[in-house]
Amino acid sequence: MTDYKQEQEMEIEALEAILMDEFKEIHSSESGLSTSNRCFQITLSPQDDDTDESTNPSVRLALIFSHTENYPDEPPLLTVTSLKGIQTGDIKVLKEKLEQEASENLGMAMVYTLVTSAKEWLSEKFAQGDTENAEEDPAVKDDIIIPHGEPVTVETFTAWRDRFEAELALERAKLMPDSALAAPKEKKLTGRQWFESKGAAPVAEITDEDEEDIDFDDDDFEDDEDDMLEHYLAEKSDSSVHSSLRGT
Repeated sequence: MTDYKQEQEMEIEALEAILMDEFKEIHSSESGLSTSNRCFQITLSPQDDDTDESTNPSVRLALIFSHTENYPDEPPLLTVTSLKGIQTGDIKVLKEKLEQEASENLGMAMVYTLVTSAKEWLSEKFAQGDTENAEEDPAVKDDIIIPHGEPVTVETFTAWRDRFEAELALERAKLMPDSALAAPKEKKLTGRQWFESKGAAPVAEITDEDEEDIDFDDDDFEDDEDDMLEHYLAEKSDSSVHSSLRGT
């Protein structure tokens, strides 16, 4: 005849030695089980098999059990509850899994086998960094940082436009003759005045509304500079031809 009480006591002593702080006895009224027998709670979380350290501290559950009169020839009473970060649907799935395994291990002490199975389920379901199935921790929300670029303001655009106009004036100055650059201050021509004095069409004023439609392409600036240079050389060539004809 099997001494069930002795086997149950030996299993409890073994669980205390192996699980240590994860294992504790609780009052039957706290267990959620329909029994007045001794009840025990085992706290579990996903763990690394090599280091036995938690891989996801945001997930934790409690496996609660109590021996029945004829355990281990009949399954223990057990339930599973979430302590942190596990949804109700997942808890239900795990409980059904453990109950199935308990029925398959009748005749021998099985609680530690069920604990190992629950740990493996947790590690597979809630690997480190995998929070898809875990409840969202409100504290994590405050740490989320959304990167963004520097916004364009009136001040930054004005500074860019002034710098662009200065660079454009400098490029135009390269095409001016030395005589224009050496003229007295009161008679010195600006790049725009000199260019228009050579017969080019007046340059239309650019309004603030037009600036939005301008496509500032470096290739366009290079093409404009080439056109201005060709125009300047053509004007000089025409002047030379007229002078030769007058000489004859």
